[in-house]
Amino acid sequence: MEPETIVVKGAREHNLRDIELELPRNQLICFTGVSGSGKSSFAFDTLHAEGQRRYIESLSSYARQFMGQLTKPDVDLITGLSPTISIQQKATGWNPRSTVGTVTQIHDYLRVLFARVGKQHCTQCGRAITAQTRDQILGQVMLLPARSKIVMLAPIVRQQKGEYRDLFEDMLKRGYARARVNGQLVSLSDDPMLDRNAKHDIEIVVDRVTLRPSAKSRVAEAIENALELGEGTLIVQTADDSVRGRSKSRKRGDLLLSSQYACTHCNISFAPPSPQMFSFNSPTGMCQSCDGIGTRFDFDPELLVPDPRKSFVGLAVAPMRTRIGKWRRHIYKAVAEELGVELTTPWKKLPKKAQHALLYGTGDKHLTYEWRWSGGIWRHGGTFDGVIAELREKYRKARATFVRAYYEKYMRRSHCSDCDGARLNSQALAVKLDGRTIRDCVGMSIAQAVEFFENVRLSATEQFIAEEVLKEIRARLQFLVDVGLHYLTLERTAPTLSGGESQRIRLASQIGSGLVGVLYILDEPSIGLHARDNQRLLDSLLRLRDMGNTVIVVEHDEETMRSADTIVDFGPGPGVKGGHVVAVGTLDEIRKSKSSVTGKYLSGRDEIEVPAQRREVSRR
Repeated sequence: MEPETIVVKGAREHNLRDIELELPRNQLICFTGVSGSGKSSFAFDTLHAEGQRRYIESLSSYARQFMGQLTKPDVDLITGLSPTISIQQKATGWNPRSTVGTVTQIHDYLRVLFARVGKQHCTQCGRAITAQTRDQILGQVMLLPARSKIVMLAPIVRQQKGEYRDLFEDMLKRGYARARVNGQLVSLSDDPMLDRNAKHDIEIVVDRVTLRPSAKSRVAEAIENALELGEGTLIVQTADDSVRGRSKSRKRGDLLLSSQYACTHCNISFAPPSPQMFSFNSPTGMCQSCDGIGTRFDFDPELLVPDPRKSFVGLAVAPMRTRIGKWRRHIYKAVAEELGVELTTPWKKLPKKAQHALLYGTGDKHLTYEWRWSGGIWRHGGTFDGVIAELREKYRKARATFVRAYYEKYMRRSHCSDCDGARLNSQALAVKLDGRTIRDCVGMSIAQAVEFFENVRLSATEQFIAEEVLKEIRARLQFLVDVGLHYLTLERTAPTLSGGESQRIRLASQIGSGLVGVLYILDEPSIGLHARDNQRLLDSLLRLRDMGNTVIVVEHDEETMRSADTIVDFGPGPGVKGGHVVAVGTLDEIRKSKSSVTGKYLSGRDEIEVPAQRREVSRR
């Protein structure tokens, strides 16, 4: 039979004076008294410490060797003790990866929700993309004008350098006779000669068909072969102008189709969405530039150019330090010609676009560099990554402390420019749920998130898939509202939370866990809470009690005392003057107690007088 009380005899921890106390279980109990009177010593250093020690002793000797031994508190006897959970006033942690969403596990449910019912969009053009079945692809091809002559192509190589003789020979052995190389149809038996230093597009001709109803089975077979050869992607080439889905950037008459997630307008394929893709702690989903932190310690353009009156070749970028040599000059010269500027122009007179390109590079744009020497002109091509990329490499390779300190003078911690602080990569940020990305959801306040997920619009199928996940998200968000944290956002980092906020977040998590038969001990949870939200917090504590738990709160708050089932008043003074239980009982019994200082104020016999005259505010 389960005991009805927790019995403590001979508690002498810290300044406690042989306390003997009997506490009713499954009640909200408030420990109060002057600061230093022994409340926390009894609650945390006696009850909680003994509960944790007994739990560890219940484990196997093998498990205990990894956890260490806890010192037994100075107490003669404790009976009726339940498993204990302490929720103290301390920060959740200093890990910059921890957020309100991860601590409460709401972000884990969001990852599942977006992976299962989110709609993917192209990271470049923003169009919605979906995976197509073989039947959908066949239907799209058969909708082309009747008697159209089409060529089914399997893309094998995309903008890659090489001669590809082995590839052509292998395709020829497998029975394929033709390929489209850089837009031109060639015969594989002619051994196409390719420039090994140039980038090529190679598509194998799988079949050539004239569209008519009787050719449907042949088209279906060609689609199957092309998708297998092209790893889920095929191209349908036709000379007909009415081909749907064609963009201006692609060859006339080309229709790109994919059995995977791909944008047919931008010719970009995407990995199928998974919960890991929405985690900034996973390599699959994190922004590669900031490693999922959202900020990075990087070179700041304002610090790099202290004197904008100087030109680029005049070392406007200060950490370049030494005179630009002939090799680097011919690289920068090609960049300047591409941008249409002169390297001798003062930095402040350069267009913003040119300044950005010199610092951050020109992206994937292919440039041609000319190196002049006594034997003539040597031309070579490549991309330009920018001066900042060069400085990052130097900083990364630097081993001497003074060298790293020199570069750090020009660096500053700021929002990641690639993800704008969202921590996730572009594909994860392009998935939307009812028009909102996961970044939008975690950027809302808790109160706004509650409203959004209560009214989120989903199809009947999506609603069936997401029902259980949405139920958990809504419940956990409501718990946060109940403890007065409606103003926080899910992306708020754990190190920036106050002790009171951190404690109430842990309290909301415990309410969501649904444990029963547990002894919860809280340390002044009302600290930092606005008076209007205090009742919400108390309702949460009462809910924990009603679930079948014992809740002990160390508090000075009057409203908490009035809501408690039992009040234990420690005192009569602090330190050596305390350590005794002055009064125990209900609110009415504490009020009537003559030895309880707390009871005098609760009954109105004593009160803090409002001063007749206030001190003047000093103005500085």
